[in-house]
Amino acid sequence: MMNVMRTIFSEVSGKDYCNTEAGSIQQLISKIADFLEDKRYFVVFDDIWDIDTWHVLKLALPMTSSGSIIITTTHINDVAESCRSTPFSGDIYYIRPLDMVHSRQLFCTRLFNSKEKCPSYLKKVSEHILTKCAGLPLAIIAISGLLANTERTEGPWKQVADSIGRALERNPSVEGMMKILSLSYFELPAHLKSCLLCLSVFPEDSIIKKNIVIRRWIGERLIHTEAGYSTTYEFGERCFNELINRSLIQPGKTDIFDRVNSCRLHDTILDFIISKSIEENFVTLVGVPSLTVGTQSKVRRISLQAGKQQELIVPRGLVLSHVRSLDVFGTSVKIPSMDKFMHLRFLDFGGCKQLENHHIENIGRLFLLRYLSLQGAKKVNKLPKQIGHLWCLEVLDLRDTFVSELPASIANLKRLVYLFIKNNVTLPCGISKLQALEKLKYVGVCRQSSTFLQELVQLQNLKVLQLDFREPVSTDQLNAENKKAIIPASLKNLGNLLSLTVCYGPELVGKSLCPMPLSLHKLIVYYSSIPHVPKWVGSLVNLQEVRLELVGAEQKDFYILGGLPVLRYLVLEIDDREIRNSTPSTVEPEVKRVIICGEVGFPNLRKFCYYSPLAGMNLTFADGAMPKVDELLIEFNAAKTKSLGTSGSFFFDLWSTSGGFDLGLENLPCLVKIRCVLRGYDISRVEAAKAAIREEANAHPNRPSLSFG
Repeated sequence: MMNVMRTIFSEVSGKDYCNTEAGSIQQLISKIADFLEDKRYFVVFDDIWDIDTWHVLKLALPMTSSGSIIITTTHINDVAESCRSTPFSGDIYYIRPLDMVHSRQLFCTRLFNSKEKCPSYLKKVSEHILTKCAGLPLAIIAISGLLANTERTEGPWKQVADSIGRALERNPSVEGMMKILSLSYFELPAHLKSCLLCLSVFPEDSIIKKNIVIRRWIGERLIHTEAGYSTTYEFGERCFNELINRSLIQPGKTDIFDRVNSCRLHDTILDFIISKSIEENFVTLVGVPSLTVGTQSKVRRISLQAGKQQELIVPRGLVLSHVRSLDVFGTSVKIPSMDKFMHLRFLDFGGCKQLENHHIENIGRLFLLRYLSLQGAKKVNKLPKQIGHLWCLEVLDLRDTFVSELPASIANLKRLVYLFIKNNVTLPCGISKLQALEKLKYVGVCRQSSTFLQELVQLQNLKVLQLDFREPVSTDQLNAENKKAIIPASLKNLGNLLSLTVCYGPELVGKSLCPMPLSLHKLIVYYSSIPHVPKWVGSLVNLQEVRLELVGAEQKDFYILGGLPVLRYLVLEIDDREIRNSTPSTVEPEVKRVIICGEVGFPNLRKFCYYSPLAGMNLTFADGAMPKVDELLIEFNAAKTKSLGTSGSFFFDLWSTSGGFDLGLENLPCLVKIRCVLRGYDISRVEAAKAAIREEANAHPNRPSLSFG
């Protein structure tokens, strides 16, 4: 309930979830109620599971303002009656099954693309299948997911129809739904069955990150590198996407390239895979309401999930010596002794604020451990030297802990692939021994020894590197500069480097990082404002994603970036404070106009972000500009934006009759989404700029979506 209340407070107040901590639920309720007191609000609560829960939730919803709307969903009639009662006096809407028209529409949408229709020879069997699904959306989605991986001929589809039976027609309930899901489950290849069952360790309504679940599959050796895939992780992505395509997991948020990077499980599907996991002794769940923990002679995986319990303890009688994975969810779980888990492969203490140093002092005995996450364990500030005995370890995540120094024995982890630390951590010498290392982030450069920095060049398998050049308060300036000078020589020889992130290193980004490995796909720069795009960026012909911070953007900068042949995502942040600080306060700095046209390039750019919160907009898109851009995000100061008309005088007033405000959006032929953030104290100018942009968007033939932040 605390997590639910924190999420609500985060949503209504606009604060990050991590900044919503409070001493008690009562304090959070008061904060939410105070925030909503004088506002009209629209709130949706999905799947309320008991009356007591609703009685707590409604305390946060003041009824002093008229016109507010509250929608709740539940499977339980008594809960629905409670939600509609005083003081809310609402109505209950009973959701009916889909009719055949809408069932057919959902079915075909899942199976065929927009240009396809159901073939005539499959129409009869499709109708038969839909009749048996009895209008239940989840049943239709599950069956269409199964058929998506079935040959499109009448015979195999009839077999599926016959296998469904008439369970849902007779009893459109959970039992009938389970039969449908069983069909999809038993059609899975063995490795996908294991991958799916593995998701039962997560609590209900969890947002499951793709990279974490794939590393889990790898750590437990549920998947292996297959022919046609360069890495096991790449094959893991294929498995993840296949579970989505089969409609067994729901896609979550996507990244900048529209790749799904998280997922969720429908409650019914979670219930199904939990039942299968228990039946096959795949996972043992402790703390889950309505589930009784058996006394299996051999526990393979254990998930400790603290709910309303004061303290959750691993039950006596469980044989833990063969446990392969241990997950802890919730701060009221009593951390078990690591001495009991001698065959552990996967250990996730992420978010365990109750975890302390003494809980992991014997962790060096877990010789088979491949994955260890202490992320968010804020009471942990030291690793035992024995961690160097984890010779099988492949992932070590220490982000958001208070560990400030890694023991020298870390150099013994020769199978380590991922090392995630905070930027204030000092690493030991000997990192050159970690030849399997592929990801290293975040390295505080000025905190490391010169020897360590010189060893970086020997990590020839390194693919992802994040560097922070901030100098600690007590740093010797000359020593810090010498350390920074080592980095460029190391970077240029990392021939497999794909991604580089640099923070607080403007002097390196502007000049020193040359030459760079041509293998680089991603270059991200934060807090490092430079005058112009360095020429060396134009030589990185494999760059797909770039983020840079400039003092001011000029035409030559766009020519360099536009020449990158496979660039798909570009973020430019303009910070002209350096210019303004050197210009008399009575004089507005000159802003140079930039015209982006076909000859500038950008043949494959899909998403362009241009942030200039302190300065006006100086870009115009001309004919042939960015031919494939479909998403545009812009931020600028409307009051300081002048006319971008063709007269050549940039200093026409934005709303004068002699000059018009025209971004040239009509010259972006693939544009489908626009997001604008307009700054400035002059509200009239901000509103006028909104109207001008809205007019351009409405005139665009694609009618792109437009939002203002």
